[in-house]
Amino acid sequence: MYGWIWRHLPGNAWVKALLSLLLVLAVVCVLFQYVFPWAEPLLPFNDVTVDNQ
Repeated sequence: MYGWIWRHLPGNAWVKALLSLLLVLAVVCVLFQYVFPWAEPLLPFNDVTVDNQ
């Protein structure tokens, strides 16, 4: 998959490296802004089984 992306990016190696970095940053931004907040209520992180007695 990464080879396919690398082959289809335009430019020389420096331009491809910069575009790859921008793609990674865009994916991380989308994950933190949209995917993780959507999935948070579905995850059991707040289901605590320890009682305060």
